[in-house]
Amino acid sequence: MTYEGWIGFRYLTAKKEPFLAVINFIAIAGVAIGVMALIVVIAVMTGFDNDLREKIVGTNAHIVIEREIGIKNYGAIGQTVKGLKGVEAVSPYVQGALFLEYAGQSAGVLARGILPETEGDVSKIKEYLVKGEIENLVGDGIILGSELATFLGKHPGDTVTLIAPASGLSGEGWRYEMAIVGIFSSGMYDYDRNMVLLNIKKAQEIFSMPQEAVTGLAVKIENIYDAPKIKKAIYKEIGYSFLVKTWIDSNRNFFAALKLEKFAMFIILTLIVLVASFNIISTLIVTVTSKIKDIGVLKSIGVPRKAIERIFIMKGLAIGVVGTFWGLVGGVGLSLVLKKYQFIKLPEDIYYIDRLPVLLELGDLLMITGAALLISYLATIYPAIKAGSLEPVEALRYE
Repeated sequence: MTYEGWIGFRYLTAKKEPFLAVINFIAIAGVAIGVMALIVVIAVMTGFDNDLREKIVGTNAHIVIEREIGIKNYGAIGQTVKGLKGVEAVSPYVQGALFLEYAGQSAGVLARGILPETEGDVSKIKEYLVKGEIENLVGDGIILGSELATFLGKHPGDTVTLIAPASGLSGEGWRYEMAIVGIFSSGMYDYDRNMVLLNIKKAQEIFSMPQEAVTGLAVKIENIYDAPKIKKAIYKEIGYSFLVKTWIDSNRNFFAALKLEKFAMFIILTLIVLVASFNIISTLIVTVTSKIKDIGVLKSIGVPRKAIERIFIMKGLAIGVVGTFWGLVGGVGLSLVLKKYQFIKLPEDIYYIDRLPVLLELGDLLMITGAALLISYLATIYPAIKAGSLEPVEALRYE
């Protein structure tokens, strides 16, 4: 250890000066509390972000391939796409808007015709099913979202009436009596309230599509963040007459808003650490004031100005390092406690989760640590310069 570090450590502990020791402790505690608050809040926001991403990606395919006029010969196209590197599964679907009749009224729903044998390979529908089995989706069977089923007061075994939009010169729609064979709950209100699942053959019948045509192909990939790269590969293989959309394209604005909110919260909470840095400044100023004689003696025996500055910089950094360390310990510990014991309950009818989601990421911890140490360092500059600028004669004049 250099003599600057040794002297700085002595000033930090201040065993013979209780008042100085107390303000050193307050400065350390301020930094620790700020860092701890940052870690816990950012971990919760990251948890919400990850939870929403999981629900959105689980409800939708990672990539969808569509065409305005429908996709004919979808089997061959599906095999081509499935052969691409990074693609795990492909499943066809037919999708369109229908009306669902209830109590003499009708409400619009999004009907999605799926192939039960392969749909589970591209989405989490099997995990989301709370009643019934995906294999039961045959013939006139229908699966409702939990919110829609609750609204209608329907259960598996009951029937609902679907009305296809009017078409042709007659202006008459077609009515279909469907038997409920299952209920799913994705945790996303819009899907659970407005989505119904049909067998793909029944959907083709309702939307007057030939059996060799579908609305699109749902694609599942190994790494969801490789979606843009695989999208380019798909276009290269099948051409640009198709519309290829990734889960990122479909939710770009939503995730951009979440990212902005997380960044804004980081900036706001960093102000807590910034306020704590004023404790470091005031602590160093008090130390400089109380150690004027020591500074004068050091300078009189030839200790250079830069060395004097380093003494107080190292003391201030020590406060920042110790405070950041205990803030990390407290923040990570509290986050793990919140994650394990979940004693904070959320209203499920608002958030659709009954617990506080917590996710610690190494990148967030490094960013918080770096910000705290940088602020701590900046807080030492002015007091250190003032200490280094003291002249020996002035420092010892009244001693």
